[in-house]
Amino acid sequence: MNNQMEQMLMLKVFLQWVKITPIAGILLTLAFAPFDYSYLVIISLFLVFQSWLNCSSARALVRGYLFGLGLFGSGISWVYISIHDYGGAPAIGAALLTVAVVLFWSLFPAITGYFSVKFARGKLKNQLVWFFPFVWVLLEYYRGFWLLNGFPWLQIAYTQLQTPLQGFVPVIGVYGTSFLLALSASLLIAGFNKIIKLQLTVILMVIIWGSGAYLQTVKWTEVIGGEIKVALIQGNVAQDQKWLANNRIKTLLSYQQMTAQNWDADIIIWPETAIPAYLSQVKEFYLTPLSQQAKAKKTALVVSLPAKGPNGEYYNTVLTLGENEGRYNKNHLLPFGEYLPFQPVSGFILNLLNIQLGDFTSGGDTQKLMQAAGYSFATSICYEDAFAGEATRHMPEAAFLVNVTNDAWFGDSIEPHQHMQIAQMRAVETGRYLLRVTNTGVTAIVAPNGEIVKKIDSFKKGVLRGAIHPMGGMTPYARVGDNIVISFLIIGLIIMLISPFVFKERNYE
Repeated sequence: MNNQMEQMLMLKVFLQWVKITPIAGILLTLAFAPFDYSYLVIISLFLVFQSWLNCSSARALVRGYLFGLGLFGSGISWVYISIHDYGGAPAIGAALLTVAVVLFWSLFPAITGYFSVKFARGKLKNQLVWFFPFVWVLLEYYRGFWLLNGFPWLQIAYTQLQTPLQGFVPVIGVYGTSFLLALSASLLIAGFNKIIKLQLTVILMVIIWGSGAYLQTVKWTEVIGGEIKVALIQGNVAQDQKWLANNRIKTLLSYQQMTAQNWDADIIIWPETAIPAYLSQVKEFYLTPLSQQAKAKKTALVVSLPAKGPNGEYYNTVLTLGENEGRYNKNHLLPFGEYLPFQPVSGFILNLLNIQLGDFTSGGDTQKLMQAAGYSFATSICYEDAFAGEATRHMPEAAFLVNVTNDAWFGDSIEPHQHMQIAQMRAVETGRYLLRVTNTGVTAIVAPNGEIVKKIDSFKKGVLRGAIHPMGGMTPYARVGDNIVISFLIIGLIIMLISPFVFKERNYE
């Protein structure tokens, strides 16, 4: 009888966590833009870590997966919009692919819970609680940097742009900041479960968050030149109208006219693939005259369009026109959007679903920096701004950052706001101004501390005028990247796994 009652109690607890963990995942989505309830990330992590604290590895797997369904189901639901509304896929095919994407990425919180409990098997919960931050961030790193060319969306550090922990970003980057955030949740759990004294929890939290607040006052980079006047052009061309042949001339004339009204700027920038034609189709009659005008006006004009290579390959390209002409071909391509991994299987499945996606070639990571207004700048195209290395590898040569994006693929969803938040983090990591130009929004000037100086409303045609300063020097993170943080996490996890302080066997059921 006692055994049956104990089993019933365990089942009741399990069912309670089954309800709570998806809600915890949704709470984490609300911590990101455009909602920006930054501190919900602590509550979310507290709930999911607590759910793993006294259960088997199998149950931790289930609870983590349910958490992932809540997070990715709410956080990347915009995948459907891009595939169906603008990709032209039938509703059933787009829905199936969106569900598949959510189901796949939900595996990561599940694996985090499973391995945390599995690794700590036999250890007391006062040791298990410290496994969570290490495993969480290492799997975030694998998801964000390695798997499928990296998918760093909804990584917890991006919620901290407006909190004291932002101060750590120029020092230890996104993954180091994520670790401190996850560690904060573990500290709260340790205090809540009387694993450590509550006073010690408070002291350690004050040290971590207070240190972040202090680091926000440190200036890692410095101004190295005079003011640069910029004009960022948001064309607001609807994605489903952009590539129609009868709209091409209208689009070209629109950008040309808006540019002509802003020749007094030092730099004028157009968004990603603002020109709806290949380079070879518009070079002579359109781009050459624009370059000549830019040179005469002593203005650098940065434009973007697709280009064909000599062997039939395709590139997503940015050109600098004027006195210092240059070219950049997108390096870090978007899986399934710009290239197809797992060929020929992925191509076969997408053909069955009648979904047609791009097939671009990477420009490589040895391309020279382009120049504008007398300074070199680091260029990223759309998805590339989600990867810190695309910017930090150009430090300290690059005096500012330029990102061109076309988020029109996602309509009026939360994706453009999430993407803007990610881009802001690149400015913080490098201590550089960021000029971000998008087709439909969010177009903005971002300061080196990550704050948006000025922006233009989404789905509005217009020009954002402002000024920036070229910056020199390097942040600690730009010097060393993620290697030190990831090495620390790996070594720390190994030490905990082989540590001799196992007091007694314990089965977390």
